[in-house]
Amino acid sequence: MKFIIAPDKFKGSLTGFEFCDAVTEGLQMIFKQAEIVKMPLADGGDGTIEVVKHYLKGEKISITVNDPLFRPIEASYVYAAESQIAFIEMAEASGLKLLAEDEKRVMDTSSFGTGELIVDALDQGAQKIILGIGGSATNDGGMGIASALGYLFLDANSKPLKPIGRHLNGIRSIDDFKKHPRLQAVKFKIACDVSNPFYGDKGAAYIYAEQKGASKDDINFLDQGLRNFRNVLLDQYNIDVQSIDGSGAAGGIGGGAVVFLNGELTSGIDLIKQLANFDQTIDGADWIITGEGKLDAQTLSGKTIDGVVKSAAAKKIPVAALCGSVDLSLEEQQQMGLTYATPILKEITNLQTALEKSYDNLVYAAYNFANLLKTKSDEP
Repeated sequence: MKFIIAPDKFKGSLTGFEFCDAVTEGLQMIFKQAEIVKMPLADGGDGTIEVVKHYLKGEKISITVNDPLFRPIEASYVYAAESQIAFIEMAEASGLKLLAEDEKRVMDTSSFGTGELIVDALDQGAQKIILGIGGSATNDGGMGIASALGYLFLDANSKPLKPIGRHLNGIRSIDDFKKHPRLQAVKFKIACDVSNPFYGDKGAAYIYAEQKGASKDDINFLDQGLRNFRNVLLDQYNIDVQSIDGSGAAGGIGGGAVVFLNGELTSGIDLIKQLANFDQTIDGADWIITGEGKLDAQTLSGKTIDGVVKSAAAKKIPVAALCGSVDLSLEEQQQMGLTYATPILKEITNLQTALEKSYDNLVYAAYNFANLLKTKSDEP
């Protein structure tokens, strides 16, 4: 039998690589001669960098950049010199994970450090840059990234503004005369799995700014700033970011990346599957085994398992999901296209203990799944 193991991480307990090892251990207790292909995946959020490094066969490059509050921090990205592809995870330099609870001040945070990572990748000679924009601490519409690349954002007196959310409302024009000379020569793909517009009640500020430390007044102010920024971008570049699905991602980075990087917004899991050559590798598989920490209705919204199921369905390969927890109705599981789905938890316990036992529980679940398959195959 041929098994493809293609999970996301179990946040807080297992990496995708550890998931693959545990499931392999369980399967081989029953199918000792099986062909097992380990293909850890991700959808562009936190942790994607290790998965991309694996498939690109690249190296991690670490440099000192500015964190969201303009403090020096060591941040990394992946660069594959042979293919000249770089992968930059925004959360590494501009992520909410870098801030303590009392430092979450989205009015004053910036994506500048992510721009500095892009500059370094451009200077390395990258021809293609993949930018994952999950987990940001910002609502600056891409001002920070663009500023690091040489753009200036000017107020009514033609004075440069610091690239933070607080200043979106003050922008009157943009000076791009000194933008990085290689920008136009590089292809940018932006891993984006939301469809939020730039502003409005479903936009960047109203949907995401509160978790980044914004008060109700801050949210209204930031939304007004994004409206102003949209008008400036429309006047200067003839691009209406409000009409672009996903432009509100990462505090407006989705829209800013289209304008300043000429970037293409695309599904994170689709990008990772392309890097992994996933659709070709699964040919001839009897089963694909996937998993994530929590399987629920949100999994349908561009998450890793959704991407796995879509590829499997095209080739009529059944998919089994072994997850930390499963919160689905039968109808939702059928809609998702999963043949088999089960939580791996073996006993009622607290969260910390469940996380600590994830590897052993996953081995046990994989063994039982394999045993079930063998029993069925032995039936006359």
